[in-house]
Formats: sequence, structure tokens, C-alpha cells
Amino acid sequence: FGSRARLLRAPLDPVTFELETLLIMPAGNFKVCVVGGAGGIGQPLCLLMAMNPNVSELCVYDLTLAMVPAAGVAADLSHLNKKVKVSSYAFDKDDKAIDKAGECLTGCHLVLVPAGVPRKPGQDRKDLLNINAGIAKNIVEACAKFCPEAVVALIVNPVNSVVPAMTELWVKKGLNPNKVVGITTLDIVRATKFVHEVTGADIEGINIPIIGGHAGTTILPLFSQDAAAATIPQDQVPDLDKKVQDAGTVVVAAKNGKGSATLSMAY
Repeated sequence: FGSRARLLRAPLDPVTFELETLLIMPAGNFKVCVVGGAGGIGQPLCLLMAMNPNVSELCVYDLTLAMVPAAGVAADLSHLNKKVKVSSYAFDKDDKAIDKAGECLTGCHLVLVPAGVPRKPGQDRKDLLNINAGIAKNIVEACAKFCPEAVVALIVNPVNSVVPAMTELWVKKGLNPNKVVGITTLDIVRATKFVHEVTGADIEGINIPIIGGHAGTTILPLFSQDAAAATIPQDQVPDLDKKVQDAGTVVVAAKNGKGSATLSMAY
């Protein structure tokens, strides 16, 4: 209770908060499922989860048509010198998760969903809405049935639209909508790195808050709220805003349509 009291009493810096949170958590008792675990974001994300001492069971979930079989990813990860138990689950593209994924999802504390179709050059995130919302709905409905207490973290574009829709689905099931979240931390990661490059300040001491969404001009970095970023001349800020907003598009173009920001998103 002492650690909890300290967390409630006063705001902590991110590092202290993370350390104190880890002290509270029962280390090694969490079951995590990565849906799309054999994909570009999914594989490095599975690696990070397998290396986390708080994860005792990891499920690699993907489709049978995935370029890399889920079983192969699980076999690879099973050789790590970690205590995590790794299992794989593969389903056909027309399978309903609510009918097939019970064993995989039951008991999960965290379900990470880096699933869906990635952007290609010239596409906007909203172009992916119809197909990716359907993919997310398939998973979220199954989570509502098999692991209703889990946190469901969506890395599905366009996250601005998909997350509110999936939250409404959660509410209709009588569940806590705060358990469905969208992962947009990558915008903070990018803004922090760009400020470091401009100012030369220690990157560990930079933390740029982002408000808004995760698409184009809805991404609003608050450079004035960070000591290092606040030293950047005002006439340079609009270009820095645009650099953060367009960073994902730059990666898609650099990969020439063969991928998106997979590694940095997993990070």
C-alpha cells in the first residue's frame, strides 16, 4: 500500500512512475496476446513482450496466410533465455475470432493488436478505415467474450476512428470502455528524437507531450512544455510540427510501399 499511496499523493516523473509501478505489479504473472504477431510490427513487439519479466505467457496470433507462420515466430522466441511460455495460434481469414480464439484469449491481461492493412504510398490513414475497422471488430468482440478484464491496445489505422468505434462496442457489452486504448506513443517518440537532433540536449531528459490524434494535422506536439524544446526559435516550430506530422508518411515512402513504420512502432 505504501507504493500506491506515493503514486496517488503527487505526480511522478515518467521513470519513477514506471519503477514504482513495476514494484506494485506481480512480476511474471501476465498473459499477453499479440494479434498480428507474425507481421512487421508484431514480430518485434512479440520479442519485446517475451523479454519483459512481467510476461509469463505470450500468445502469437495471426492468420494462416501470413508470410511468416505464427508457429515459426513462436518457435524462434521459445529459444530466448527467458521464463516466458510462447504459444502460437493461426486462423483462416474468414474465421470468426469469437468462435475460434477462446483458448488463445482466455485469461489474457493484455491484448496487443498490430493488425490490419498498412498504408501504401499515396494513401491516407482514413483510406484504411473500412477494412481495418472490420479486422478490429473481429478481435474486440472476441476479447469481450473471452478476456473482458484485459486491456485491449489497438495499433490499427486509422486509430482516430477505430478506437472510438471499438470503445462503443465495449460499452454495448457492459464493459469498462477505458480498457480499450489506441497506441499513438510513436508521435511522442518522434517528436522527442527530432528535438534532440535540433537542440543536442540529452534525449533521456526530453519528453514532448502530444495532444489531438494520430493523423496529419491532428497531431499537435506541445514543444513549449519541454525545457529543451522551448529553446527552439519560434520560427522553426511550424516546420518541426510538420516533420512530426509527416514522419509516418516519410517512412512509408522510404520503404517504397513494402512496409510502414513497424520497428519504431513496436519500440
